Amino acid sequence: MGLTDAWEVRAKRRRFRSSIGPVLRQLDWPLLAASVTLSVFGVLLVYSATRGRPQLTDGDPYAFLTHQVVNTVIGVALAVGVVRLGQRRLRDFVPILYGITLLLVLLVLTPVGTTVNGARRWLMIAGMSVQPAEFVKITIVLAMATLLATKVDAGTRPRPDARSVLESLAVAGAPALLVLLTPDFGQFMGIGVIVLGVLLASDASAGWSIGLLTAGAVGAVVVWQLHLLDQYQIDRFAAFADPALDPAGVGYNASQARIAIGAGGLTGQGLFRGAQTTGQFVPEQQTDFVFSVAGEELGFVGAGALIALLGVVLWRALRIARDCPDLYGTVVAAGIVAWLAFQAFQNIGMNLGIMPVTGLPLPFVSYGGSSIFAAWIAVGVLQGIRLQRPLSG
Repeated sequence: MGLTDAWEVRAKRRRFRSSIGPVLRQLDWPLLAASVTLSVFGVLLVYSATRGRPQLTDGDPYAFLTHQVVNTVIGVALAVGVVRLGQRRLRDFVPILYGITLLLVLLVLTPVGTTVNGARRWLMIAGMSVQPAEFVKITIVLAMATLLATKVDAGTRPRPDARSVLESLAVAGAPALLVLLTPDFGQFMGIGVIVLGVLLASDASAGWSIGLLTAGAVGAVVVWQLHLLDQYQIDRFAAFADPALDPAGVGYNASQARIAIGAGGLTGQGLFRGAQTTGQFVPEQQTDFVFSVAGEELGFVGAGALIALLGVVLWRALRIARDCPDLYGTVVAAGIVAWLAFQAFQNIGMNLGIMPVTGLPLPFVSYGGSSIFAAWIAVGVLQGIRLQRPLSG
């Protein structure tokens, strides 16, 4: 390498350091630290829940541990990619992303879809099981925000008009109905909460939110009266209404989860030492009921720390929504808050018996690539909003 080449290399390094320095200083480090810590929680809890279950691991106790670490690394890489892409370019790609996720959900309903535990919700892509409903949530947030905020950010409207609201509801409604057909009532409820959160953050007329809530209530009554729910869904609601109903059958999962959490006491039985967990009494403990591992092995203190970390993520996201200079960023951040808050509450609630079992994963913690990828993409979007300058239209 010649002297001139060496100077050019040094100059490029200086330019890189000068460009990356301000970005690193502007990142929301509490949000990033809380997300990373939650992911570490997830790796440890998933390993504890699966290491003694050869029927799941094919005899390799580190199988789920390895997959969880790889999924988390990929998730962080996706977040970095979203930040590097920038909010302006991401906003330009929203129609493409929406079309891709809509197509993926449609494919789930075809023979291409994969059925697991009696539900057709997955696709096999490159040897990996993918749940498109997880990505639907982030694309709905981005698409609705684009439609609701474009005229406001351009300065032509003080708030979203009726046409913008109707278009955004149609954009959210199409994938939501497809998700319901899979059937995935839990994800459908989550999408409903996201839509409500986005409408409230957009400053659309309160009548739209009231109408959405009314339509949801009427729809729930119609679904119940017309017996449109599958039997296992009815059984889950019945077990929620009466925890003593069939504890050895439909109520078994939730009952065993509560026993595990109660056995943890204040400080827990110790990581990898939970009697319920090592005894394999709680089914689906690496996914739906991963919180029961925290409750049993880390106790009230550890489970409380996990909830506090989720609270930090939501707090920082709300700060980003509050401080964003344009409506688009505010609406996106608020939609992510609604998504993560409902999903965390629902998952922890069903472990504690205060919510019905719906199969929603605990963000950053439950095993599953799709859920982890979506959560980390959301972190990348939030960081991108924090870094952005005011949009000019």
